Amino acid sequence: MTKRHITTARAVTLAVMLAATPLISAGMTSPAIAATTEDLDRDSLQALQALYKVNPLAETLSHKAKAILVFPNIVKAGLVFGGSYGEGTLLRGGKVTAYYNSVTGSWGLQAGAQSYSYVVFLMTEKAVSYVDKSDGWEIGVGPTVVVVDEGVAKNLSTSTLKDDAYAFIFGQQGLMAGVSIEGTKISRIKR
Repeated sequence: MTKRHITTARAVTLAVMLAATPLISAGMTSPAIAATTEDLDRDSLQALQALYKVNPLAETLSHKAKAILVFPNIVKAGLVFGGSYGEGTLLRGGKVTAYYNSVTGSWGLQAGAQSYSYVVFLMTEKAVSYVDKSDGWEIGVGPTVVVVDEGVAKNLSTSTLKDDAYAFIFGQQGLMAGVSIEGTKISRIKR
């Protein structure tokens, strides 16, 4: 990660955390930065299990996936300018093998704050290698990512899987409408 990326990530983190303070103090969510690697590991596994309970297709995909990126708590906040930040894990064979952050910046008509979780099932070794070797992966550039919503889920089965990655967004709480991960930058971090 370059110094510019680190500075941008820190600025977005600070802005999100300041804007999301009312959410956190109201008990709606925990901070997007886990206190320890053990906390992040535990939170990631709990988020994955929560996804499996509400969407059995996700569990089916997990059996075919080469790796799984889990971001258990993304905090998004904005007032004209906004951003989101969270940290997550990369799982291979059910074990945490690396840590990543998820950063998004945006501007436009927006006000409020929210938290959510998302999981990306990396279905090919090519996708896993891209995430591992790139200097940050911007969703929408590189491996093809399909965001699985109710419509996509109805037409998706293990025999129709053809894309590099499938993403599930879940657990939204807060005062902003809609969640998109398009343009999100995922970068490896040291923990």
